[in-house]
Amino acid sequence: MIERLDKRARAGLFRARTARAITEAGLSQAAVARAVGVSRSTLSQLLRSEAARLPGAQLLGDLAGALGVSADWLLGLTDRPERAAQLAQAAMSITQAERALIDDQIFAWHQEAAGYKIRHVPATLPDMLKTPEMLHWEYAPHLGKTTAQAIGAAQDRLDWMRGSGSDYEIALPLDELAAFAGGTGYYAGLPEALRREQLGWMGELHRQFYPQLRIFLFDQRRMFSAPVTVFGPLLAVLYMGSSHLAFRDKERVQAITSHFDGLVRAARVDAREWPEHVAELLRGLG
Repeated sequence: MIERLDKRARAGLFRARTARAITEAGLSQAAVARAVGVSRSTLSQLLRSEAARLPGAQLLGDLAGALGVSADWLLGLTDRPERAAQLAQAAMSITQAERALIDDQIFAWHQEAAGYKIRHVPATLPDMLKTPEMLHWEYAPHLGKTTAQAIGAAQDRLDWMRGSGSDYEIALPLDELAAFAGGTGYYAGLPEALRREQLGWMGELHRQFYPQLRIFLFDQRRMFSAPVTVFGPLLAVLYMGSSHLAFRDKERVQAITSHFDGLVRAARVDAREWPEHVAELLRGLG
C-alpha cells in the first residue's frame, strides 16, 4: 500500500519524479514545455518551487503523456512508472504452447527462475521425470523425423533444470498415476514394460533428489487443479492446451501459489510416502 502523503510531500515527490522522467527521456525542459503547451518558465517554476504546488489535471495528463509515464506515478500514487495499459500487458500474456516437449518459452521461464522454488501441476506425468522411451511414446507423433534429436535436446534441458538450484514441488492427481500404472485412459496401449520402467525411474529420481524434489498426490474429487506452474515469486503460468496464460502481477502469482500450497496440504500421499506408493504400484503390476 502506498503511504498517504500531505500536499507538501506529494508536491516534492512530483517535482523529483518529473525531473527524473525528463532526464530518463533525454529531453530538455524546453522540449517538454513545448510538448505540453506551456512556457518554459511556467514548467521551470513548477519544478523548482518549494511550495505545496501541484499541476492541474490537464497539465498533469499532458506531462505524463509526453514523458511516457503514468500520472499516478508522478503524484506518488504508485511505485510503478508504467502506464496502466503497459502494466496490464506486462501482468498477463498469452503465448503459444507447443504440443511437443521442446518449448523454448517454458525453458526460458525455468532459466529466469533458476534458484527459486518451482511448483508444478503437470497435464500428464511431469516431462522432467520421464524416461527417453516414455518421451518417445508420447511425443513421437508430433516430432516426425526429428524425434531422436528432439528428445536428446529435451533431455539436455531437463538435465539443466535438475541442476539449476531450484527446488521442485510437483502435485499430481492420484487417478492420473493410477491410470498410468494401469495403462488406461490417456495411457491406453502403453506397454507394461515401459510403464514399469517409468515408475521405477520416478522412484529413483525421488531417491536421488529428495528433498530438492518433492512429489505429492492429491485427490481430484476433493480438490481440482488445471495444469499450472509457479516460477517462484516471478510468474504463474496456466496451460490451456494450445497456449499458456502467464501472470506476472504479485496478487495473481500469490493467489495461484496459495492454490498449489492447498493441494500440498490436502495431499493423500505426501513426499515422504511417495517411494512406498510407487513400490505399491509396481507390486500391483505383478
